[in-house]
Amino acid sequence: MRQVEGQSRSARVARAPWALMSAFVIVAACSGGEKAPATTTAAAPDTLLPAPAESLLTQDSASRSIQRGLALLTATRDSLPAFAGNELRCTSCHLNKGRKPFGNPWVGVSNRYPAQWARTGTTVSLEDRINDCFRRSLNGKPLPAGSADLRDIVAYMTWLSKDMPKGPHGGLAVDSIPLISPDTVRGKTQFALYCSRCHGPEGQGGKSLGVLNPGPPLWGKGSFTIGSEMSRQRIVAAFVHHHMPFDAPGFVADSIANDVAGFLLSRPRPDIPGKELDWPNGDAPPDMAYKTKAQVKAAGPARQQP
Repeated sequence: MRQVEGQSRSARVARAPWALMSAFVIVAACSGGEKAPATTTAAAPDTLLPAPAESLLTQDSASRSIQRGLALLTATRDSLPAFAGNELRCTSCHLNKGRKPFGNPWVGVSNRYPAQWARTGTTVSLEDRINDCFRRSLNGKPLPAGSADLRDIVAYMTWLSKDMPKGPHGGLAVDSIPLISPDTVRGKTQFALYCSRCHGPEGQGGKSLGVLNPGPPLWGKGSFTIGSEMSRQRIVAAFVHHHMPFDAPGFVADSIANDVAGFLLSRPRPDIPGKELDWPNGDAPPDMAYKTKAQVKAAGPARQQP
């Protein structure tokens, strides 16, 4: 939504077309007069990271591979039903075809792999990270190594990153906001008032609501697993703060974003086997939704009761 000089931010949000929400849009609104701090205001809705234009793609074999990779990422469940086990798609969490600042962008991602990954304690490839998302975020199965599907997805991400120099850049990943202990009761109220219109009253997704671009499930069997990156409060809260409401990003205060995130993550979602082996070096983040073997070992034996 374009900003108009002379209008207050609250007035713009009051007139926002709430029904026009993108996939995995977690809608939350400020209450009690809170406003997002100016230092963490998100980029404008139409701001994208620098990347090649799709119009430059032709009909040669390399372009077709890139185009097919993008198609798989934007229609994942329909295109790869044997590997996607829920109702999400890759672009549910990677906004604007992977070009959105702080929206889990794919711009520059191919330049960062192979890389050491704390969650596994090993060096992983870009293919490994893609398949981890299929297992954990899509509650599905990894794509076969060397398959055309995996090759084309990597081709799109590599093409998207080709103009991004190696090294740190602003707008990558999700960024962060202060981690605040959530008020899940307030978060539930915010969800009922604003999120349910696109994601359903029970977080089941908005396909049956008759809205344009309905949101996918936020919990339950159709949503991401407890072992996904989106199962962390810091990640969800930052996503809410930077991108919600979708036509007025940056409006949601840190505390409200944490409340909504806390409520969403308190709801049931699919489990994933093997999650207890995550962060084997004992460096798990504080907002993780489950305990690992390394954490239990570091805590030591329970004290004997007298």
